[in-house]
Amino acid sequence: MVPTGPPARLRVDPANLGPALSESTPAKTSDRLADGLAFERPLLELQQKIQELRKLAQTTHLDLQGEVQVLEERLRHQTQEVYAGLTPWERVNVARHADRPLTTDYVEKMLDDFVELHGDRLYGDDRAILTGLAAMRGVRFLLVGHRKGKTVKERLASNFGCAHPEGYRKAMQKMRLAEKLRIPIVTLINTPGAYPGIGAEERGQAGAIARNILDMFTLRVPVLAIVIGEGGSGGALGIGVGDRVGMLENAYSSVISPEGCAAILWKSGEKTPEAAEALNLTSKDLLRLGLVDAVIPEPLGGAHRDPATTVDNVRRQILAWLDELAPLPLDQLLEQRFWKFRRMGMPIEVEA
Repeated sequence: MVPTGPPARLRVDPANLGPALSESTPAKTSDRLADGLAFERPLLELQQKIQELRKLAQTTHLDLQGEVQVLEERLRHQTQEVYAGLTPWERVNVARHADRPLTTDYVEKMLDDFVELHGDRLYGDDRAILTGLAAMRGVRFLLVGHRKGKTVKERLASNFGCAHPEGYRKAMQKMRLAEKLRIPIVTLINTPGAYPGIGAEERGQAGAIARNILDMFTLRVPVLAIVIGEGGSGGALGIGVGDRVGMLENAYSSVISPEGCAAILWKSGEKTPEAAEALNLTSKDLLRLGLVDAVIPEPLGGAHRDPATTVDNVRRQILAWLDELAPLPLDQLLEQRFWKFRRMGMPIEVEA
């Protein structure tokens, strides 16, 4: 059991952290309502009825507890049914939900202490990548994660979580610092992909990501990587090599976004749901294919309905993995990390 720790004592520049709940890259307009996702409409209507009954009970002093309990039970069962039958494209939209907890939420709600580290010592400080020294339940580690932002100004400043090459260089420099300090590394992945602009390409975007992937195999400390929302392409891989790789239940990870895949293969955005199905990008798919080590459960109805429980589930998984990896000799740790990724994509023999 994880003990209850003291309240968070953050030493962070407030200008560099968004509000508690941030918004990811928005889904297609047709798949999102003004007050939620399209497939959540029946759930939202039930929630509204429950709120109206509670308000009526308060204003008229009527005893409506029985009716409220019936509707709450119906809401629970209906939520289970809806989320059990989500299509891959619908799960992508859940991963992008406006109220889903992001890296800044985990800093605020999960850590007991955090000191942000800036800059790549070459070009600048990329706000799309957050790095810092962290402490949680008495365990020290380096936290690296994608940062998105909530307001228009914050989103533009962080490119919606799409990092430039200086962001990946910053991440690797801080990882090398963690190696010197002999503390583990935890990365939180949530990006639709690396920034594709001309400036990023001129400053060596592909090379920066490739260098990170290569160098992360040589880090002589335990490394954990967790997809908390979107795990898009090389943007995710740039901080995604670890001894343990996990993802939240409704997160996704793919070599390309469903929209990008549909545009390339079918030249039509209407094929986006088919692309999401073909990409095998859900947590269930990736666990079956052996690309992730664990799927971290989310509360009923998704992480956006109960961020606190989601953060606690991630905390427990991180502590369990760090405790598991701590006793391993470094040479064994590196060898296991190499073969973990070397085996990915190998053909599987099945009996006829």
